[in-house]
Amino acid sequence: MSIIAQHGDTFIILACLFGFFMAWGVGANDVANAMGTSVGSRAITIKQAIIIAVIFEFLGAWLAGGEVTNTIRKGIIDPELLQEDPQLLVYGMLAALLAAATWLLVASMKGWPVSTTHSIVGAIVGFAVAGLGAGAVDWASVGKIAASWVVSPLLAGTIAFTLFKSVQHLIFEARDPFSAAKRYVPMYVFLVGFAVTMVTLTKGLKHVGLDLGFGSSLLLSLLAGLAVAGIGAVMGRRVKASSRQSDQFGFSGVERIFGVLMIFTACAMAFAHGSNDVANAVGPLAAVISVVQTGGEIEGAALVPWWVLVLGGGGIVVGLVTYGHKVIATVGTGITELTPSRGFAATLAAATTVVLASGTGLPISTTHTLVGAVLGVGLARGMAALNLRVIGTIAMSWLITLPAGAGLAILFFFTFKGIFG
Repeated sequence: MSIIAQHGDTFIILACLFGFFMAWGVGANDVANAMGTSVGSRAITIKQAIIIAVIFEFLGAWLAGGEVTNTIRKGIIDPELLQEDPQLLVYGMLAALLAAATWLLVASMKGWPVSTTHSIVGAIVGFAVAGLGAGAVDWASVGKIAASWVVSPLLAGTIAFTLFKSVQHLIFEARDPFSAAKRYVPMYVFLVGFAVTMVTLTKGLKHVGLDLGFGSSLLLSLLAGLAVAGIGAVMGRRVKASSRQSDQFGFSGVERIFGVLMIFTACAMAFAHGSNDVANAVGPLAAVISVVQTGGEIEGAALVPWWVLVLGGGGIVVGLVTYGHKVIATVGTGITELTPSRGFAATLAAATTVVLASGTGLPISTTHTLVGAVLGVGLARGMAALNLRVIGTIAMSWLITLPAGAGLAILFFFTFKGIFG
């Protein structure tokens, strides 16, 4: 009797526990930085952030996450190499989930915004090297992922810098910033609506049987953008101009309009994040379930049962509620001081970068993207606006993530092999 048949139920129970722990880590660390700018700029309260995240993360995971997820994450390992010993894949995926989740726990306790994608990629590389040897790893894929560490923050930072400069020029430097805000803000709302609809249609609805061409998606996204801009304009009209005593520039009314906008971008960011990162928790879990249920068959991709998505979504929510506040504080207030207009520019830039990456298949980190965008907004105000000590700590935590995931995965892999093998 094979090891998989003998311990199948145990493997599935462990995979569910570790998958939930990993999803908890995604919630505690990753969702927090999707919401950090909104909370840091005081556009929404932490309670509202949690409600928005719960709804839109779930929708993003369900609609745009796709129902088939590559079990062997991002093509790092060739499935053929595991056909001889399918139980190695089970040990490896269990070790990878536990290793990545443990690292996320450490990072979240310290308030470091690290990448869940890189945690799980590092863990899978660790298991592959330990179980199959260094030759089993597709180092070109790993190199592409490593390149995204530089590409995604640079791209998001550039877009955020440009967006914030445009807001400064069109609105804050106008003779009447408040009426300028009412004139130009619908344009920014349009960009949010367009970007989110585009990623949903091009990437997300194929498995529902709605496979639209690029042209149709573009047209529908333009219409959706216009509809959202209309709603934004109506909501913006309700905001009254006011100049508070403490606000010498009379911008508080303008910032309140951006506060309304931040609600849109917070939804956009949560949706983009759900579509991009839920696979980190459910991919390895789906791989274990697939191997156990087929009695050792290994495929490149596995169907994700609906309850696995619910388990992933549940873990994300619990993580955000229990530990999310620490990373929210780092991203929202630690890097640079945010106001709703600055937070808006950062979040829209990050969401746009995630949309571009999803469309081109570039494996990026939502975390690196958002931190890059916040840096871009800070730079638009000059170097003095940035907290270089916090930035240094974040950079160090990014560098440690891959080796930490790999080292822990090797340790757990040999532990499971010893227990079951």
